[in-house]
Amino acid sequence: MKKRIQDMDVKGKKVLLRCDFNVPVKEGMILDDSKIVAALNTIDYLVKEGAKIIILSHFGKVKTESDKVNNSLAPIAAHLQKLVNTKVIFSKQPRSLYLEAKIENMNPGEIIVLENTRFEDVPDKLESGNDPQLAMYWAGLADIYCLDAFGSSHRCHASTYGVANYLPSCVGFLVQHEVEMLDEYVLNASRPFTIVMGGAKVEDKVELIESLLPRCDHLLITGGIANSCLATLGFNVGNSLRTKDPEVLSKIKNILIQYKDKIMLPIDAIIGRVYNEDFIEHVNIDKVEEDDIIYDIGMKTIKKYKEIIDNSKTIFVNGTAGKYEDKRYATGTRELLDTISKSNAIKIVGGGDGVSAVKYFNMGDRFSFLSTGGGATLEYIINEGLPAINNIEEK
Repeated sequence: MKKRIQDMDVKGKKVLLRCDFNVPVKEGMILDDSKIVAALNTIDYLVKEGAKIIILSHFGKVKTESDKVNNSLAPIAAHLQKLVNTKVIFSKQPRSLYLEAKIENMNPGEIIVLENTRFEDVPDKLESGNDPQLAMYWAGLADIYCLDAFGSSHRCHASTYGVANYLPSCVGFLVQHEVEMLDEYVLNASRPFTIVMGGAKVEDKVELIESLLPRCDHLLITGGIANSCLATLGFNVGNSLRTKDPEVLSKIKNILIQYKDKIMLPIDAIIGRVYNEDFIEHVNIDKVEEDDIIYDIGMKTIKKYKEIIDNSKTIFVNGTAGKYEDKRYATGTRELLDTISKSNAIKIVGGGDGVSAVKYFNMGDRFSFLSTGGGATLEYIINEGLPAINNIEEK
């Protein structure tokens, strides 16, 4: 077991806290603060313990100097100030003499948020390259390192992996909760265990599918992944999103043969047309034509999947059934999530698109657990661990 924040003596100590504040922001306004709220348990605990809290986080993609303009953590720091009962200071640089002086002058229980760690990726990729000098610099600011960014724990960056090499380290309450939930409800799920998997690219999911199929009883496939599977079986999927990679197609074919008793594919679809944006039609899956684009699953598929869902004890959702952001093609995702949410099973949603869809349809409180991880959630399931978490000290 990894050391936990509650196992450490943090009173009066400087704690370097790695959070995942990579939230959606538009014109300076935060559209979804759930990742920030999820970190409050650890932050509030450190505030009450009188620690000086030094927060690191990445935000967006920063590859050039111009990328820095729209990827500052300043709006996140301002929003955090509204959520906590202590002073929040913002440092305009991720490292500087000004920053070091500010930390020294902080009172116990106060917070300082450093500028986006990925600013250090310009021009030499010091953060994403896990530069030891950068990791040592950040480690030198504090007495203890606490990893509470589950969604970034699959990356060996200086702020996630590197700093743990130079400080006593532990995991925060968010990481603890993510690991406990995924261990209990996915890696050791109560049976029958059903996985509902969608999304665009099957290339991103083949390894996950291979990892989960031996553990589950049913795999219900939707989205672009289903299109690739159907094409492998000889169905015409028209101009629908699918892979054409021969190596991936070969893997899919082998999976479909080996686990034919577990895997279910759509039997009908909602389609559009390449040459007519206003065209929309419901067809059986064997009636898709060359100019058609599959955008959603149909009600026959939902009814078929419902029979499995209703008899499941654990359900893991990853991805969406179709182009749910367009109301014409939202029915499949909405109805499937509604069916799952009404089940008596333990209901886990992992991966960014699935969680986004649950929130889009205001169903968050109807699920047992929404993982903050995205890609990290999937990698944790595949490898039963993540590099940054693995690098934390054992209890």
